[in-house]
Amino acid sequence: MKKLFLLAFLLLPGLAYSQEHQVGIRLGEPLSITYKTFIDDRISLEGMIGTAGANSPYYYRRAFNNNRPTGDAMYASHSTYGGFSLNARAAYHEDITNEFNITEGMLWAYGGVGAQLRSVQVDYLYGTQPSHILQTENRTNIDFGPEAFVGSEYYFQDLPISVFVEAGLFLELIDRPGHLRLQGAIGARYIF
Repeated sequence: MKKLFLLAFLLLPGLAYSQEHQVGIRLGEPLSITYKTFIDDRISLEGMIGTAGANSPYYYRRAFNNNRPTGDAMYASHSTYGGFSLNARAAYHEDITNEFNITEGMLWAYGGVGAQLRSVQVDYLYGTQPSHILQTENRTNIDFGPEAFVGSEYYFQDLPISVFVEAGLFLELIDRPGHLRLQGAIGARYIF
C-alpha cells in the first residue's frame, strides 16, 4: 500500500499540467480499472489496478518442482485465486484519423512501456513417499517486470468517451526471470 501512495505522489506533478483525464475499464489481461492523463499533446501516463490472471498450469507445476516443501514431495495439482495487478505506463500517441479517412471523431495509434506487478495465490496439493497422504501448501506467486504495448484508441466526436484495443508483452524479472506473457485488452474510458 505504501508503494501505491508513493506512485500516486510521484505522479501528482505531472497530473497538475494535464489537460485531459480519462477513467475507465479494461477488459482483458489484466482486467483493470484504468486512469489515463496526457502530460502533453502526444505523451500519456496511465495507472491501472485490477485482477491478474493465472499463468499456465505448467508454470505452477514447474515452480512447485523447483521448490518442493520436502525432498520427497510429489506434485498432484494446484488451484489459483486472488489475482492482483498494478501497472504504471507511459505511451506516445500519433493521430491516424486521416490515414483511415475517418470523418467523425479521432483515431489515435499508440505505443509505450511500463512496469507491472502481479500477485496470485496458489494452493498446491501434493503427496509424499511412502505414505502418499495428500497435503496442501499455500504460496503467493509475485511477478514483477517491464511491459511493452501497442494499441489504437478512438475518440467519439460528440461524446466524452473513447474506446481502445491493445496488445502487449510482459517480461517477468522477479520470480521467474525471462518468462514472457502475451497480454491484450479492449476497453472504454470516460473523458473529463
